[in-house]
Amino acid sequence: MSVLTSSKINHLLSESPPGGLLFAGWLRKEGYSSQLLKKYRDSGWFESLARGVMYRRHDKLSALTAVYCYNHQTGNKVRVAAHSALELMGFNHYVPMGKPRLMVAFESCKVEDWVRSEKYDMTIVPFHTGIFKKPLTQFYERNNYTLIISSPEQAFLECLHLVPDHYNYMDLFYIMEQLTSLNPEKVQTALENTSSQRIKRMFLYMAEKAGHYWFDMLDKEIFELTTSKLQLADKGVYISKYRITVPKELNDYE
Repeated sequence: MSVLTSSKINHLLSESPPGGLLFAGWLRKEGYSSQLLKKYRDSGWFESLARGVMYRRHDKLSALTAVYCYNHQTGNKVRVAAHSALELMGFNHYVPMGKPRLMVAFESCKVEDWVRSEKYDMTIVPFHTGIFKKPLTQFYERNNYTLIISSPEQAFLECLHLVPDHYNYMDLFYIMEQLTSLNPEKVQTALENTSSQRIKRMFLYMAEKAGHYWFDMLDKEIFELTTSKLQLADKGVYISKYRITVPKELNDYE
C-alpha cells in the first residue's frame, strides 16, 4: 500500500464514528474513488451494508449513529421520533417486546435499503411524516455527535399517529401521565401543525384526563375540530365532548 493510500485509509478510519456508516456519495466528494473503496473492501477494512453504503468491518452497528451519519453525509434531516425521542429525554415508560426499536421520521415515503438492515443494535422503524406540516424538533448531544429528534410535544403526536400499528392508546396514556412539563406554546403549535382529527382529539382527551396544568392554557378554538364522529376503538366508550369512541379500559382508568 502506498503512503498516500495508507494516509487516506487512516484518515477515513479516524473520521468514521464507531458503529456508523459511510455513504458512497459523500465519500466520492471527499476524494475516494469507487476503485479505491473497492480496494478497501477487498482488503478487509470495510464491508458493504447496502448499495452505496459500507461500514468498518467487525463494527457493532449503532442505529442512532447510522441515522447521524446519514444526515451528516447526505444533508438530509431525518429525526429520531415518537417513543424513541421521548426515551432520549428521559421518558422510559414504553417497553416494547423483543429487540429495541428506533422510530425514525422520514419526509419521503421511499426508504433506502440501509434502513432495513438487521445488523443494528436496534430495529430501525421508518415512518412518513406527511400529516405534520412543520414538525417541532430539537438537537440531542450524544457522545461526539448531534442528533435531530422530535420535541416531546411533537413526539407524542407521532406516537398517536402510529396507533394501532406500533402502539395502543392505553400504553400511550401511561406516557401522557408523565408529560407534566410540556411547553403549552409548543403543544399549541404542534397541534395546529397536524391535519389529523384523530390525533388532535385523542391528544386533547388524554391531556384533559391526565389533568395537566398546560391543558387549560391551550387555545382550543384554533384546532378546527370537526363535528364528525370518530370511532377509535371497537365496543368502546363514546366521549361526546371530543366526539370520539375510546377504549373502555382507557375511559375507566383512574
